[in-house]
Amino acid sequence: MRAVRLTVVTAAATAATLAAVTGCTQKSDAKSGGDHVVEVTATDDKCDVSKTEFPAGHVELSIENKGSKVTEVYVLFPDDRIVSERENIGPGTKQKLTAEVKAGSYEIACKPGMKGDGIRQKVTVTGGKAVKRDARLDKAVAAYRTYAQEQADETLPKVTTFTDAVRKGDLKAAQAAYAPSRIGWERTEPVAESFGDIDPKVDVRADGLEEGQDPKTDWTGWHRLEKALWQDKKIGAREKELATQLDKDLKDWQTRVGKADITPTSMANGAKELLDEVATGKVTGEEERYSHTDLVDFKANVEGAEKAYDLLKPVAAENDAALTKELDKQFAALDTLLDKYRKDKTSYEFTSYDKVGKADRKELSDAVNALAEPLSKLAAAVVVK
Repeated sequence: MRAVRLTVVTAAATAATLAAVTGCTQKSDAKSGGDHVVEVTATDDKCDVSKTEFPAGHVELSIENKGSKVTEVYVLFPDDRIVSERENIGPGTKQKLTAEVKAGSYEIACKPGMKGDGIRQKVTVTGGKAVKRDARLDKAVAAYRTYAQEQADETLPKVTTFTDAVRKGDLKAAQAAYAPSRIGWERTEPVAESFGDIDPKVDVRADGLEEGQDPKTDWTGWHRLEKALWQDKKIGAREKELATQLDKDLKDWQTRVGKADITPTSMANGAKELLDEVATGKVTGEEERYSHTDLVDFKANVEGAEKAYDLLKPVAAENDAALTKELDKQFAALDTLLDKYRKDKTSYEFTSYDKVGKADRKELSDAVNALAEPLSKLAAAVVVK
């Protein structure tokens, strides 16, 4: 999960006020690198884009963070669903984001500090030219869509096991069922997050609530129950209500996941997002701060990223053999490192993260970063030149 995710309701409000948003300016096209390249310069209070109109197909955002805060940059549909995103862009750094867009209206958003609605710029994609795509990539998208649906389908019964235990007031059974109930979600989290409104209901932490929200009434989902089970060690009427709400919200996810907008580049960017999730939430121990089951989520995130990569690899290997060689190496290294923290390689019983020392956390962090850097180039490697 990320710290803050907009709801559809807030998205509508945001869209209505976009005209009044300050800090969004259009740079000279003279600085742009071509019809499909948009330069994005992010600062703490501005989100400058080199052009607000460009042709359909693949667009490359050439991003530079000149601010003092870590930022995120998004390409969004008008209803706030995510086309593509890049998180954790540090001050003084540059990154590229490749996305596939059809003709229509979109928004580019910079989020300094990785919180809030972001500073936004409306953009228009023109023309009806279809993206030239290798037929193998269509099969990869279809296979990934099937995978995402399977993960949702297999998750619901595990969630019911968890929520039934909560409703029965069985603390130990609920604790045992908590981490397994999250594996399918964590493997395919970018697909769920692309809807915009489900993630904040089921996977937000207390410090990720939007400004003005009350944790007592507005905090729902897994982590609210995690706090009750491990920190408070009690299950009351509110927790039982939240268990039923979690069932309902995840059923919504299961129903919608098969209709998600998925492209080869969104698959590739999603794989990178999963590594970012690990870097910002799991390695730090923030995600599962009460249960300390971070390594279960960690493994699921890596598995989801590896699945997307494996499906795209045949095309990526032809376009950039050196990149896929490096990705194979780094995925294997990270998988091997994670295996140190479980006795049975077929099991998801990992070492409690509060037992993982500072040096070992640093080793895990280094391995994640070593994989994330080449993974950021995968989207460009599946674009037909």
